[in-house]
Amino acid sequence: MASRFFLRALASALILSMTVLPFSSALVSSPNVNPPFPKAISDLKEAVVKELGFQADDFSISGFDLRDTLVGHSVAYEFDVEIDNKVLPVKLLEDVNRWEFVDLPIFRVEKPIRPGEENGLIVKKKTEENMSPVLAPFQLAGPMELWIQDAKHMRLSLPHDVDAGVLRKVILAEGAVVTVKGAKSVSLRQPLDLPLPLNQTQNGFASGLLSLAQHLHRVSGAKDATLLSLRVDKPVEMATAIELPSEVPTLITPDQFTTLWPMTSLNGSHSNLLGLEKLLSSVLGPKANKEGSFKLLKADVSAQTYLKIGFRVEKQLKEEDGIKLEGFPEWRTKPEKVKLHFEALAKVDGDRVIPEKVTQVYPVLLEDTVAPSVLQGNVTMSKMPVMYQPSNPFTI
Repeated sequence: MASRFFLRALASALILSMTVLPFSSALVSSPNVNPPFPKAISDLKEAVVKELGFQADDFSISGFDLRDTLVGHSVAYEFDVEIDNKVLPVKLLEDVNRWEFVDLPIFRVEKPIRPGEENGLIVKKKTEENMSPVLAPFQLAGPMELWIQDAKHMRLSLPHDVDAGVLRKVILAEGAVVTVKGAKSVSLRQPLDLPLPLNQTQNGFASGLLSLAQHLHRVSGAKDATLLSLRVDKPVEMATAIELPSEVPTLITPDQFTTLWPMTSLNGSHSNLLGLEKLLSSVLGPKANKEGSFKLLKADVSAQTYLKIGFRVEKQLKEEDGIKLEGFPEWRTKPEKVKLHFEALAKVDGDRVIPEKVTQVYPVLLEDTVAPSVLQGNVTMSKMPVMYQPSNPFTI
């Protein structure tokens, strides 16, 4: 597998192999000796190398340098859609707005205990606060139930500010809206049956998703019906946003037709909703326009930390590889090995680093500088035509 991969990438790699001083805005591996690997980075290196198949003795892996590692925060969307007894997983990731150098706790290598240290204890640096990313504040509207997970110090303002302690469950009645702050993730607890056909987007609104949301609202508000159930992970605060009078169940406001229930903080014209509707339509295919139904088995939105780290792979060229250096300049020294630069995108999950994607990067675009004699067939200057400059009458 690894040999075939190198054969496909050889054309560009041969040019890169002659690079002496690589320079690029892309993340590449450092040529210097790497510092000791923390366990999380060692596990990442092992997983990436194993996945790419670089296990042969003629492959040399270098890089995975923490000094070149960039860290960024993003929001991940994961869905499992079942149609015709087939489960189709979908995973989306928002673009990272800013990549920066951050000293994450998993990057720190514990020093060995030195002889003579009292009780063998080493003072550790306190972990930076707010290191873990959270979702932006969002609103949820009833009727529904919320299961709270890992929220030992959550504050409740419904409407008075109190310490919720180890609260596990909150039930929102029809018309009640709460604002959730500091949550790590929000996910669906029970599968949902959703009707088809899926309406197409009109007038810049995700009308298909809005129709599905209105259907869920009606079903969840019906008598003896099962409430929509969501799991909220590690929220910091929940506060009442709006409380409509319960004696007016038919109250109609413009927001009912432009916001996505139960997340009323999302407008129907939001670019993410338009993209999700387009993606859902492509996943459903022709069935999106036919009568029927599909199941939403999983829906999870979470704030994640990602990192980018570069590494380099080298392979000695051999005759049995069958590589033909056609078009290679005769005056240039033939390469003895090929070098490829890669960039790994990984997700930070607690003390683990899970690889998500590996792509090849090109650290430099090589430009050849050739002597004029080589370009003109090694013609001597004595055979070159004499070029006289035009005379200047002001020349003394």
